[in-house]
Amino acid sequence: MTRPIGGPAEPGETAEPPLTVLLPAGWKKPRGYANGMAGRGTVVMTGGLIGWDADEVLADGFLPQVEQTLRNILAVVAEAGGGPQHVARLTWYVRSVETYRESLADLGPIYRATFGRHYPAMALVEVANLVEPKALVEIEATAIIPD
Repeated sequence: MTRPIGGPAEPGETAEPPLTVLLPAGWKKPRGYANGMAGRGTVVMTGGLIGWDADEVLADGFLPQVEQTLRNILAVVAEAGGGPQHVARLTWYVRSVETYRESLADLGPIYRATFGRHYPAMALVEVANLVEPKALVEIEATAIIPD
């Protein structure tokens, strides 16, 4: 399922995709994330972003914080000329994995409203605390924007 970067385009493709999903032979396709991504270009790394707006007003609740955090990631990536399709990796730090699990049905539509159906490589880690005391989620991103 892996197509090399710079390899020939599939029939009907007009340009090389910004990233290639890496799926080893025989592995089941994951739902909602990729096992790996590859790309060439400008690498953009965000800091750990949280769910506050430009005035540093934190959204109220886990799902609103996730939505704002994803929008913040896309704002930083846009500063480098990229979009959601260029995000190769997301690392989520949550205060409660249980809250995350309980929110999955509502989280999907929020994710798709910001990132569409682009699912980069992801990891999720429960942490005891975050620097901002009322933050419930912090996400780091890596994007690769083609030159």
